Amino acid sequence: MKKRSELREIIMKVIYQILILRESHLEIDIPYLIKEQLEIENEFVTTSIHEILKREEAYKKLANQYLKDWEIERLNKVDQAILLLGIYELIDTETPSVVAINEAIELSKKYSDEKVTKMINAVLDGIFKREEEAK
Repeated sequence: MKKRSELREIIMKVIYQILILRESHLEIDIPYLIKEQLEIENEFVTTSIHEILKREEAYKKLANQYLKDWEIERLNKVDQAILLLGIYELIDTETPSVVAINEAIELSKKYSDEKVTKMINAVLDGIFKREEEAK
């Protein structure tokens, strides 16, 4: 059984693959992409991927509100996938905010550079503060 952080990494990888395939106008078989990453079906992974894709445009608009002089589309696909996952967990799941942000930061440390990690942290922190004020 994989840990949640390992499952998040799989979600990020599948979202990344979908973004690349879509940009290349290639066929996207989500169940196949998930199966490539996971031996055993996992509801957390499958649900997360489908929910992120369903709300992708809203998440991108939200991210753009917090990206200073930048747009999410200008980030590389890995960073976009990390940010989409972080935003999803932050606003549409029961995952504690500190965990959602920390998990995204850890993925960014592993797959990106320090500047992008700081940018992702700032975006998620801004969204978190907005959500707290709305309560």
